[in-house]
Amino acid sequence: MLEMEKAAVLLKLLGDKTRLSMLKLIEHSECCVCEFVEIFQMSQPAVSQHLRKLKDAGLIKENRKRNWVFYSLNEEYEYYSFIQTILQQLPDQREHIIRLEEQGMRIICD
Repeated sequence: MLEMEKAAVLLKLLGDKTRLSMLKLIEHSECCVCEFVEIFQMSQPAVSQHLRKLKDAGLIKENRKRNWVFYSLNEEYEYYSFIQTILQQLPDQREHIIRLEEQGMRIICD
């Protein structure tokens, strides 16, 4: 069972639309910072700050490929099933990934 204090911290972290959208985006496939920059039309430092908060909380993990870092959901996260329950209630975000692919911008950091 999730402790009240941990639930409050987690829900506050997920209360940000950008971070919540990032989690939904990586629910099915990993993404690179450059892809988030394009999808959210935000600066790389702003995107990185959101990702750092999610990583520090243990919600996401990094996978280094050459010079780039890709992010995915951390299925080992203590409250992963809680996160999954929340993500299942959110609208699908794959259209953003499909749009990047159609524009030839999927994983533009390669």
